[in-house]
Amino acid sequence: MIQKLSERFDQLFDEIKQIEATHGKQNSQLTGTIDVIDNEKTLTWKVKSKSLLVTTCGKDSQHYEEFIKAEKLRSYETQWNAFKRMKSVFIAAMDDYKNGYLTSLKNLIQAEVFDSELEQAQELLSSGYKLAAAVIAGVVLETTLRDICLQNNLALGKLDKMNADLAKAGIYNKLQQKRITALADIRNSAAHGKPEEFSDDDVIMMIRDIEQFLAIYLA
Repeated sequence: MIQKLSERFDQLFDEIKQIEATHGKQNSQLTGTIDVIDNEKTLTWKVKSKSLLVTTCGKDSQHYEEFIKAEKLRSYETQWNAFKRMKSVFIAAMDDYKNGYLTSLKNLIQAEVFDSELEQAQELLSSGYKLAAAVIAGVVLETTLRDICLQNNLALGKLDKMNADLAKAGIYNKLQQKRITALADIRNSAAHGKPEEFSDDDVIMMIRDIEQFLAIYLA
């Protein structure tokens, strides 16, 4: 679990670079030229980062509290300003985690990471953020497939390849493979910012199906 969470920090750190690549300038009638970034990508990263900080640091930690403060926009600010603050807090938490300075490490083995992430996805969906909800649920699904591949000495790869390899190895049947492909399609549509390609009900069923999949194959 500790290694998985370390890898999760690395994944989200890489996403910082992707968000920074969307940084640009835009003219505003009120304030002149302003800094802008992809707000959808930023929201998705922020939600996943908050979930990780809760898991690794705890809701009462200084890291999490500072992250909550950092995300709040101040007068005449854009998401770019808040993102830079959140990035600094995230890097500080990642550094403390990787160097063993977090007092909660002892409890991480028992942390129900997947359950908490799916609960977060459900909360986001209830609040109207179906894109972020689908992305987070998709992350849980892909991570689960990786775990099952490792348990069965199968090579790691992209979600579609792992799904095909697991079905070919008889870990689950073709029907389950097709269902996972459908769930991955929802995740991909969400990740590419295409909300018109799926509905709230699709995400509800996605979260439910992933929960059932976890119960069966990670039991």
